[in-house]
Amino acid sequence: MRNILVIGGGGREHALAWALARSPRVRHVYVAPGNAGTEWPANPNATGLAPRASASRVPIAPDDFDALIAFAREHDVYMAVVGPEAPLAAGIVDAFQQAGVPIFGPSQAAAQIEASKAFAKAFMEQTGIPTAAHAAFTDYDAARAYLRQHPAPVVVKASGLAAGKGVIVCETQEEAEAALRMIMVDRAFGAAGDVVVIEEFLQGPEVSVLAFSDGRTVKRMPPARDHKRIYEGDRGPNTGGMGAFAPPPDVDEALLDEIEATILRPAVQGMLERGTPYVGVLYAGLMLTQDGPKVLEFNCRFGDPETQAILLLLESDLLDVFEACLAGRLDETNVQWRDGAAATIVLASPGYPGAYPKGLPIEGVERAAAHENVVVFHAGTARDEAGRLVTAGGRVLNISAYDADLERALQRAYAAVEEIAFEGMQYRRDIGKTVVEEQ
Repeated sequence: MRNILVIGGGGREHALAWALARSPRVRHVYVAPGNAGTEWPANPNATGLAPRASASRVPIAPDDFDALIAFAREHDVYMAVVGPEAPLAAGIVDAFQQAGVPIFGPSQAAAQIEASKAFAKAFMEQTGIPTAAHAAFTDYDAARAYLRQHPAPVVVKASGLAAGKGVIVCETQEEAEAALRMIMVDRAFGAAGDVVVIEEFLQGPEVSVLAFSDGRTVKRMPPARDHKRIYEGDRGPNTGGMGAFAPPPDVDEALLDEIEATILRPAVQGMLERGTPYVGVLYAGLMLTQDGPKVLEFNCRFGDPETQAILLLLESDLLDVFEACLAGRLDETNVQWRDGAAATIVLASPGYPGAYPKGLPIEGVERAAAHENVVVFHAGTARDEAGRLVTAGGRVLNISAYDADLERALQRAYAAVEEIAFEGMQYRRDIGKTVVEEQ
């Protein structure tokens, strides 16, 4: 029986802890720093979607590598698993490897595929991976001159990590110049905007395809689709994600085979040839254009909130898959997924993705979690001095549900959402609606 350390504190990390705790080989899951939902007792006779192993929070920040390594050694941690991108980009995997502690995730060099959009674009050009035409700039005046030669619509991106908010779709020239000024002059995203990438605007449905990689082999997960804009009808500013579902019914096996052959495998092979083998989860955010699938972005980790839907479909033991990736034997591993569909609805604080209050009491989580085939993943939650569950972030809860098809999975998720309440709670009521109506 093994102890596992999950690093991070959001909904994705709760989902990873939950999935690992379902393994009969896991004794306990530590989550650093975790949230109010990442604590539960052992339940060795668990059935359905309930976890078997116990879980607890560890008050260590994801960027405190020394403290995390010391904790892992002191608590006989078999493997650490990294959720968020920032510690990966800062080299947490390299630090753990140097300390001799097994850890699942890409090295700092490999994590550049997300940490630098300019790097990712150059890498895709070199390896022939289809993506939007683009240019990268460190000089504001040069970027402005380029914009005037390439009229809107365009996409303006901060090259560095900006918590999922550094991508601005600009439909007019005025919007494009304002976005450029906001990133490069006003420094809205800080050092993430030191380099700006300007891209052609691609059209078509979006899809996220995630894959496990051991540095040579890829095993893809069911595709997912997330909803980035805050308001229904895909309006308003981008967020970290307001909901997701998997798999989208408009993405078939032939298309997935094409994505694997033209994007996923070339990316992993390209990293191997650079001398920076990619071990971990590779996330490809794609636009399905009339000219075929093109990469909008690569991420170096599980997506959030896609993970909260995808892992409900996993039949294999997640620990087995992680072990195979670290041992370089993913090609020998059969990763199995259940039929059906899963969906997750994000409940957000009032004001998100802008400034939002904290400490708002939350009611009804237990009732929601009691619904059949529903799991409530905590994201921005905490306990106040009286022990009450309260809000502690922009995205507060992820209500995830599974069923035989997407329409029924969404019905289950939204029925559970109705049980929950906190002041100013906002969520989108149209997650998956378009594809369900088209079926």
